[in-house]
Amino acid sequence: MNKSDILQNILLALTALILIGVLAFFYDKTQAVDLREQNEVMTLLNELKDIDNRWDLETQRARIDLGRGEKLTFSRAEAGEQALRDITRVAARTSSSTLRQGLTELRKSIELKAELFERFKFENRQTKGALSTIFTISNTLGSQSGATKPSATALNQVAADVSEHASQYYLQGLPSERLNLSVAAAALRPAPESYKDEAAEIESAVRTLFAHLPAELETYNELQALTSGPRLLSMTLSFNKELDDHFQEKERYRIYLIYYSGALLVLLSYMGFRLKTANQSLEHRVNRRTQELSEAMKHLKESEAQLIQSEKMSSLGQMVAGVAHEINTPLAYVKNSLGRVAEQLPTIRDTLEHSERLLELLKAGDDAEGLSREFKQTSTQIAALKQQQVLEELETLIKDGLFGTGQVAEIVGNLKNFSRLDRSKVSKFNLNDGLDSTLLLAKHLLKTIDVVKHFGKLPEIVCSPSQLNQVFLNLVTNAAQALPDERGTITLNSRVDGGGVLVEVVDNGKGIPPDVLPKIFDPFFTTKDIGKGTGLGLSISYKIIQQHGGRITVESKLGMGTRFSVWLPLKPPDEAALEG
Repeated sequence: MNKSDILQNILLALTALILIGVLAFFYDKTQAVDLREQNEVMTLLNELKDIDNRWDLETQRARIDLGRGEKLTFSRAEAGEQALRDITRVAARTSSSTLRQGLTELRKSIELKAELFERFKFENRQTKGALSTIFTISNTLGSQSGATKPSATALNQVAADVSEHASQYYLQGLPSERLNLSVAAAALRPAPESYKDEAAEIESAVRTLFAHLPAELETYNELQALTSGPRLLSMTLSFNKELDDHFQEKERYRIYLIYYSGALLVLLSYMGFRLKTANQSLEHRVNRRTQELSEAMKHLKESEAQLIQSEKMSSLGQMVAGVAHEINTPLAYVKNSLGRVAEQLPTIRDTLEHSERLLELLKAGDDAEGLSREFKQTSTQIAALKQQQVLEELETLIKDGLFGTGQVAEIVGNLKNFSRLDRSKVSKFNLNDGLDSTLLLAKHLLKTIDVVKHFGKLPEIVCSPSQLNQVFLNLVTNAAQALPDERGTITLNSRVDGGGVLVEVVDNGKGIPPDVLPKIFDPFFTTKDIGKGTGLGLSISYKIIQQHGGRITVESKLGMGTRFSVWLPLKPPDEAALEG
């Protein structure tokens, strides 16, 4: 064997050793992980979370439970301390940097919470003991009231007041409730001699409540402000992420090992080709589904626009019918006046013709007989006009005609103000004017209904007047239709409320059933007969008020009536949305 062969063999051996070493390295990196330590850490973290959650639940339950029928059983803080000792022991031998770094702050947080929890338990037992004493003595005095002990009844009432105020003070902790409880407790001092002991026990319990409830509330607020729960959750997530990263590293080296194996190279290439093909197919399907959804959304918007337009046309039809009814009366004035004027015109025309001929004869001066005849005829015509008071009648007819045309002009003006066709869509507007226009246009619905107006002085707001007038017309129409036989009272209130204005439409009609009330703003929901309502009026009104940045609420009681409240800000959050 020559020198070159030896060198070649050495190189081959080194190459084989390197390849075997790389393979061994990849193999070592892909070895399975012993999860017992990680499972132990996760178990301890979950145990701490359970203890922390149990502390939170028990403190909250202790705060809202007056303890009348049962005693609260609190967990012991030693459970959290034991869990901390266990997790500290595990952290000493674990390789998790997340656990070691976050353990110090977690221990401080849990220990502080355990201390506060013990303090809360002590204060809570004192306050619950005082409440229990008050409730027990109050019940005892109640059972002793009667003919044998007439003084117990009055004392029982006072004790009941103390019991009630003690409950309210414990639940709310307000200075006003403390004052009420002090006043009620002071009323026990002139108690009869036979009940001095009970009164003294109640007063002592009240003093105990005053002494320990502030400390309990303070400790409770400190417990609520602690971040041990989120800290535990964050540590758990970080530990899980660290474990996931470790597994991902193992998986990465496993992939390297697979790639290192030449036998799998073709298979991986084939899988990559298949994956690409599947991805292209999936992209095609996603694009097709996206296009279908876009078309469906377009059709849905078109349908919504058609339905909204249908509701607007329905409201417009009702309004036009009412306006036509209101215009009919003044038009009758004008028609009758013009008819009567037409009847009188021939008589006036004959009188004028005779007067002209009389003037011609007077000017000529050569026909005495014709002059006498025309003078007599003209005098007769003029006397007839005076006797029939034609000029006075014409003057009255003209006044009636002018009154009728004035009424028509007023109705048209109100209609124009209502729709705001001669103004920009978004402008400054006084809601009182909109309410007045709405009442005038809905007059045909309100002829047998008493309308009471309590309008406050309102500032102008930035809004779409025509949209708000549509809302008011819907509310007034619904209120009128809710009155039995269209007889009753509708009250309109307006006032400044906070940073906006409030309008209320109140009726004393039949009211809305409780099971129907949550659905009245749903699209297409209606309680009217088929063909009398689309179920979109209140839904569109709700949407208009939302676009203005306001809110619309309803209160109703069966047999007593309904109140719709509309609150609007002085300026909407987005004026562009109102112009769309």
